[in-house]
Amino acid sequence: MAELTARQQEVLEFIRQQQQQTGFPPSSREIQAYFGFHSQTAAMNHLRALERKGVINRTPGKARSAVDPNLRILPGFRPIPVLGQIPAGMPSEALEWSSAKVGVDLAAFGVESGAEVFAVRVCGDSMIGAQIADGDTVLLQKRVPKNGEIVAALIDGESTLKRYLLDRGEPFLKAENPLYPDLLPAAELVIQGVMIGLLRRVP
Repeated sequence: MAELTARQQEVLEFIRQQQQQTGFPPSSREIQAYFGFHSQTAAMNHLRALERKGVINRTPGKARSAVDPNLRILPGFRPIPVLGQIPAGMPSEALEWSSAKVGVDLAAFGVESGAEVFAVRVCGDSMIGAQIADGDTVLLQKRVPKNGEIVAALIDGESTLKRYLLDRGEPFLKAENPLYPDLLPAAELVIQGVMIGLLRRVP
């Protein structure tokens, strides 16, 4: 393998970092933005040089194709879609899909790699008693909840993150903060996902 320049080594490390953290490599535009290159062409030139030197593989026509083939990805590791924020407070409008993703090893959360999983960012303090803080990212699996599990729910058309409980067979949602009331559906309660884990950025 040919020796890399200092900048080429930095670009390669960035590719590896993104590939490991998200499950897929960065696009040339993301490389341009990260390093502050004046044009996308500069990023493309570095990718071509890395490919010529045999340290990455690229697929023509794909934006995210600069993959380090020697980087080991955990068997259960895969990119998980991140929805918009979900209120951990009073219910708010329904969640909307975004293009963001987060890399997760599902096996670490005791979930099969083929499970239908998504993530949401928490906004609010109604679940602080369950150690879920404002700004955390919660991982959820699409399945039927059990009594006592924490869920993302659509209650009468509005989304919220709460604990799912049954009272004489009737479901309701409970906050983990005494400042917030229990929520009983007037017409509809749809469980969007059951919490399986939590990701938190360390300042």
